[in-house]
Amino acid sequence: MMTPKPLSAELTTPRGAALRGRRGARPAFGAWGEDVAAQYVESLGWTVLARNWACEVGEIDLIAQDGRTIIFVEVKTRSGTGFGNPLESITTTKIRKLHELALAWLVDQHEVVGSVRIDAIGVMMRPGEQPTITHVRGIR
Repeated sequence: MMTPKPLSAELTTPRGAALRGRRGARPAFGAWGEDVAAQYVESLGWTVLARNWACEVGEIDLIAQDGRTIIFVEVKTRSGTGFGNPLESITTTKIRKLHELALAWLVDQHEVVGSVRIDAIGVMMRPGEQPTITHVRGIR
């Protein structure tokens, strides 16, 4: 099993930290999946700019940078396919929300951004197996 690195406090907004602090198995499992996804994007050579960035519109799981491209990442974690593949749960409504959140983050920045993309990462963790990662670039 992949052991995630500890969460860096400076990469998490106060509201995001509160969200990660929720108790119970489901939120902890989701946070673990986000840790796996963060390690994965770092292995691609990307820089994680923020985790669980939140505003009044909602929350973005990961914000990363690859060169001059900013990537907003939605992470879905599952332990089985009883409710489908992790990425099947990303609806068109959620994608619209991600666009709103990306715009809110960009407005909040004081630097010029080259390009922007929204990706989705599915983390599947079956008992006794290594996690598998599905990465879809440029969801619309």
